[in-house]
Amino acid sequence: MLEKRSFAALACALLLLNNIGVSAQSEEVPVSEQYSGANAFDRFRFGGYGEMTANFKDYGTNRFWGGVTGNAKESRSTVSIPRFVLAFDYKFSSKWILGAEIEFESGGTGSAVEIENSENGEFETEIEKGGEVCLEQFHITRLIVPEFNVRMGHLIVPIGLTNAHHEPINFFTTSRSEGEMTILPCTWHQTGLEFFGNVGRGLWRFNYEALVVAGMNPDGFSRDNWVRKGSKALFEEENFTRPALAARIEWKGIDGLRLGVSAYYNDNVIKNSSKPHKYVNVGKSSLSILSADAQYAGKFVTARANVVYGRLSNSNFLSIVTNLGSGSPYPGARFRNVAHTALAYGAELGLNLRNIVNAPYFPAIIPFVRYEYYNPQEKGLGKQVMDSRCQVSKWTFGLNWRALPNLVVKADYTTRQIGTHSVLGKSGMNSENEFGLGLAYIGWFIKK
Repeated sequence: MLEKRSFAALACALLLLNNIGVSAQSEEVPVSEQYSGANAFDRFRFGGYGEMTANFKDYGTNRFWGGVTGNAKESRSTVSIPRFVLAFDYKFSSKWILGAEIEFESGGTGSAVEIENSENGEFETEIEKGGEVCLEQFHITRLIVPEFNVRMGHLIVPIGLTNAHHEPINFFTTSRSEGEMTILPCTWHQTGLEFFGNVGRGLWRFNYEALVVAGMNPDGFSRDNWVRKGSKALFEEENFTRPALAARIEWKGIDGLRLGVSAYYNDNVIKNSSKPHKYVNVGKSSLSILSADAQYAGKFVTARANVVYGRLSNSNFLSIVTNLGSGSPYPGARFRNVAHTALAYGAELGLNLRNIVNAPYFPAIIPFVRYEYYNPQEKGLGKQVMDSRCQVSKWTFGLNWRALPNLVVKADYTTRQIGTHSVLGKSGMNSENEFGLGLAYIGWFIKK
């Protein structure tokens, strides 16, 4: 009842605001024209993006405490600011550009983790509040020709649809893709070197990115999130002993259609551990990730789809290493059963009602549906036993209201089925259901 009343109140408020505040709205402006492009400013620009969400849930805080039934049934609500990002670009000249982004997650943080090598490598942690403040991007770009350019610094690793296009108006749901956020760092950023450019003409137009970045740290790998927390630079320096290779290619030969493929390879993550001597019996452990995605943005329909598959060699031996030291910020023995493979895929479809009814004064309402499957424990090695509670099938139904081209109000209903591969299947575990409200924006505030 709470969810229905909230949804009805939201719908009435949105329609009222639309009628009294906006007499006519322009068509949607592509994000690429709002938030990117070296030629979009003369000297400097300042802007960013942000999100706010509220969720009304019928399940508890941790399905792994619920035994064979999964999450306990419980009525609870949460409100959060997932991220607030400030972005700044400055041109030293027409060919040399400084770019930076600072991200505040969940209102910022007062926590710190240090490794004290003077005390036998013990971890020291001080926590004042949750959240995170991080330098998401900081790099210098040298523009050479459209086909070949160079960037060096702290970079976005464009593996998967969400990392490549992570701004909040690039997806319909109130939260980012749950599958990609579960098994991959998101937003994934590492320090390194990038080559990028645009090649081809007409039907054969491509964008490419090729990167050499700091590799993943296996200390952060876990049962619940696979390699997601392996990218965190918790200490003053990132281990660059075994850098990783990453690449992404996007085809944009047809207006409105974009196809992307990306790949990541780290030949031996063991060498990037904060305490590599703990892994002396593991041998070599390589990490490879492949991803493919597509988007079509037309006058009446917007559709997106993605799939991510990852493989970690020697996962069974790597999982044995659990004693990383007192105060370690990494998962302990209970959560250390890292899978050999992880999988996530999903698709969403939205309809532009204003264009369908062909009425300029009709509010820019987009109803959508999304399906998603993900499992950070898709397959193990040797005697590893995979936990079925990590396997999730998820349906989301909702509405987006584009109050402005760069400001969107979101509402959605989500239901998760735990422990089943089937799109419509059931298992013995409780489902998880929630109603969400969200507000997101993106843009440049100052451009000169």
